[in-house]
Amino acid sequence: MRAEGRQNYKLTIAYDGTEYGGWQLQPNTVSIQQQIESALAIIVGEPVRVHGSGRTDAGVHARAQVAHAIFSTRHPPTTLGRALNANLPADIRVTAVQPVPVKFHARFSATGKEYRYQIDTRAAADPFLRRYAWHHPWSLDLAAMRCAAKLITGRHDFTALSANPLRVIDTPVRTVTKLTIRRHGPVLTISVSANGFLYKMVRSITGALVKVGEGRLTVPQLRDLLAGKRRTALVETAPAHGLFLWRVRY
Repeated sequence: MRAEGRQNYKLTIAYDGTEYGGWQLQPNTVSIQQQIESALAIIVGEPVRVHGSGRTDAGVHARAQVAHAIFSTRHPPTTLGRALNANLPADIRVTAVQPVPVKFHARFSATGKEYRYQIDTRAAADPFLRRYAWHHPWSLDLAAMRCAAKLITGRHDFTALSANPLRVIDTPVRTVTKLTIRRHGPVLTISVSANGFLYKMVRSITGALVKVGEGRLTVPQLRDLLAGKRRTALVETAPAHGLFLWRVRY
């Protein structure tokens, strides 16, 4: 590949994460990153490294994951997008391809992200949501959950609401700018926006909110957990399949 022909491209990607081991390349499982890189290699004619805005775990979905890759191609962006989708499995789609400056980095240029988590509260689970929502048929106190959401919103050390803190390489302090709980019929949607997220932070927040809604965890207890800055068995991690990376902000 000639250096002078290289262009940095921003890729916006939607995927159903059910059949994948997550975003990141890893041994013994197929990843989203692997599929994108394989499709690009077919089009470009040589290996291309793709950098995502962040990891999504096995079973987690994305409405608008963002990645970037630097390579040379004669295809205009719209043609490149069609070519990528022609070489990708049906559960992964590149929804936009945009040339960007070489300094753009999908992860380090991001200023924040939004995740959404879906909970199906029907007595009998909707079979069409089984891959995309946590089935929770027991009563939930939305007023208590929203009170807990207000407590979580803001700048905190989120060690108590994440998993495996040893993976944190900088600081466990994050700023949650928005945390809402909305009901659409039998489906609850928890939306969380922040300047960054720790490992399994959204699923831990969801697990804590649901536990508050069940009456098994009080808002004062959650306040003490946050202040304690230590993960305990009181916090449960919600299943992966209800989670979507909804948007990455730049």
